[in-house]
Amino acid sequence: MSEQIPSRTLGRTGVKVSALGLGGHHLGDVATIDDAVELVHEALDAGITFFDNCWEYYDGRSEDWLGRGLKGRRDQAFVMTKVCTHGRSAALAMTMLEQSLRRLQTDHLDLWQIHDMAFDNDPELAYAPGGVIEALDKAKQQGKTRFVGFTGHKNPAVHLKMLELGYAFDTVQMPLNAFDANFHSFEQHVLPEVNRRGMGALGMKSFGGTAWSIKRGVVKPEELLRYAMSLPVTVTISGMDSLPVLRQNLKVARGFTPLSPQEMQTLRDRCAPFAADGRFEPYKVSLMFDNPEARQAHGFPLDPNNKEVKEMFRLVAGGTPSQK
Repeated sequence: MSEQIPSRTLGRTGVKVSALGLGGHHLGDVATIDDAVELVHEALDAGITFFDNCWEYYDGRSEDWLGRGLKGRRDQAFVMTKVCTHGRSAALAMTMLEQSLRRLQTDHLDLWQIHDMAFDNDPELAYAPGGVIEALDKAKQQGKTRFVGFTGHKNPAVHLKMLELGYAFDTVQMPLNAFDANFHSFEQHVLPEVNRRGMGALGMKSFGGTAWSIKRGVVKPEELLRYAMSLPVTVTISGMDSLPVLRQNLKVARGFTPLSPQEMQTLRDRCAPFAADGRFEPYKVSLMFDNPEARQAHGFPLDPNNKEVKEMFRLVAGGTPSQK
């Protein structure tokens, strides 16, 4: 029998989940529905229990495909998705929740998170009367989610403001990798505070979202994944858009052995010269990772090169949701 993926406790919830999670955005990049279902099934069979998703990924395609993959196996999965009000009302959030539940083919979530807290005024909008925070409480009261949290990948100060305003989130999701450690760092500024408050820390973008540093030979994928999983986090959520990538990550996760503090510092030092301008963390310094729903809600211009913006323009022009 092969070694197992370790499980870890999700903060003060006491719930155990797999230390490696399947990212929802990349699931929408898989070639076909059948391929997506196969990927979800193999992840489940390998012991991955944590599944990430989001209302706005590819106009709902990612949620729909995950729901199809989990059909008949919902009880084996810890299902998380995100709500995308981006400063708009709790009423809109509850409408989005119903849409997410329908796509995911479930009557409840394990975790519902506010998506992409990115801009300076996002915390104030979330906490405002009638804002999305009220929807978190309502969803828990109605039994439509067990736990709640928030996410973001652009600015550690926004995360800290969300925490300072005082809501007792169950989880916080943030980018954590060896480049982040030296540039606008969530690891240095946010992660310790999340752990101090007993919240479940969820890491994402262990490969920098684009894997450019890997493609350019700066680091190896197993180095970045081991680094991210060695941090004091519950889950490292990794985008896996093919069976080879899933299997590559499983080799690291099975029987996982953390890096030593010295090994982690050595990797930080090696990455530091490439980290200072954010070239391998474009979600912090460019528009390319800003979802169009977030930018539109704030009245900000869109990046026409963003994949989801291209999909949105195609749908507006009368197309149908693509399978790719």
